[in-house]
Amino acid sequence: MGMTMTQKILAAHAGLPEVKAGDLIEAKLDVVLGNDVTTPVAIEVFEKAGFNKVYDKESIVIALDHYTPCKDIKSAELCVTAREFAKKQGIKHLYDVGEVGIEHALLPEKGLVGPGDCIIGADSHTCTYGALGAFSTGVGSTDMAAGMASGLNWFKVPPAIKVNLTGKFRPNVSGKDVILHLIGMIGVDGALYKSLEFTGEGVAELSMDDRFTIANMAIEAGGKNGIFPVDEKTLEYIKGRLNREPKIYEADPDAEYESVVEINLSELKPTVAMPHLPSNTKTADEVAGLPIQQVVIGSCTNGRMQDMRIAADILRGNKVADGVRCIVIPATQQIYLDCLEEGIIKDFIESGCAVSAPTCGPCLGGHMGVMADGERAVSTTNRNFIGRMGHTGSEVILASPAVAAASAIAGCIAVPK
Repeated sequence: MGMTMTQKILAAHAGLPEVKAGDLIEAKLDVVLGNDVTTPVAIEVFEKAGFNKVYDKESIVIALDHYTPCKDIKSAELCVTAREFAKKQGIKHLYDVGEVGIEHALLPEKGLVGPGDCIIGADSHTCTYGALGAFSTGVGSTDMAAGMASGLNWFKVPPAIKVNLTGKFRPNVSGKDVILHLIGMIGVDGALYKSLEFTGEGVAELSMDDRFTIANMAIEAGGKNGIFPVDEKTLEYIKGRLNREPKIYEADPDAEYESVVEINLSELKPTVAMPHLPSNTKTADEVAGLPIQQVVIGSCTNGRMQDMRIAADILRGNKVADGVRCIVIPATQQIYLDCLEEGIIKDFIESGCAVSAPTCGPCLGGHMGVMADGERAVSTTNRNFIGRMGHTGSEVILASPAVAAASAIAGCIAVPK
């Protein structure tokens, strides 16, 4: 029996000719990632276990992105712990205030991850890098500690679901609508510990930013990882970023999949996930008119340049509705700079938005957009669990940048025109 893309990458990193779903393997890691919340816990485990040296100071990445610029004393202390450890270990890739970005936008932008890599990160949305044809998955801080020490990690090889994409997007439909639609179809546990492997002629319709968005939210369907084939768009993206030859793997024609899901992009409409699960999906027109108090445009899911342009095109020349706070967060310093150079920051500010330095901030109810009891937000983030963005009596509606921007102007959920 042939292997899927994910299985081929894991086999290669385990030094095995082949693997199959359910196998337990030990695989070599190309990158180990942590942030300001998870790295200090990993450091404590690392030191308690008696380790005194990381396996490769070039392959560990620490991005201080969740509560930074630090919102309080505790977050400042966490960052001090991470900074001191990085200095002591000589870790090259420490990204701090002024050069940090939201980790899952930053690593691809910096060329730290690429096709064929095996990556773990102490953050559940590490699955983002599957957009590049890599195997990447989130782990706990204990696994991060072991990975930093040994450069190895145990995996159970996941079975796979093939997601076959066909057709072309309608106007104002994007990758966020694809993944929300898929999660609505299969549920938040529909891909539990499975690989979501995206394929079909519709893949060519997706920009790289669309693919990052889709892979990012594979975990919201329970997925171990999400992965895309490497094509011309992938190779163009990594050109000038990745300083090594990419390792390209393709699924075998006889690869085994547990199931196949068909999605025709031409049939998709702007889609939202209502409280309090990413699977509680509706088309935007079904719930249009529902009042909101806040809009967040950013995050590791939708804070990239395409997202900023889409939002700015809708907001330009319009005003955010009275009683609505619209917070825009470019995902990296480079994206912020590109927005400045294109005049997009000016568009946001003139429309009445608040523009933040790169941070995860409001996505996890950290800062820069925490909500009070009874408030409701439309957000381009990835989770809308109870209390996710503040008070347990607040609500989060997940949406694309187009829907979020249109809603900010309307003061309620709105279909972009």
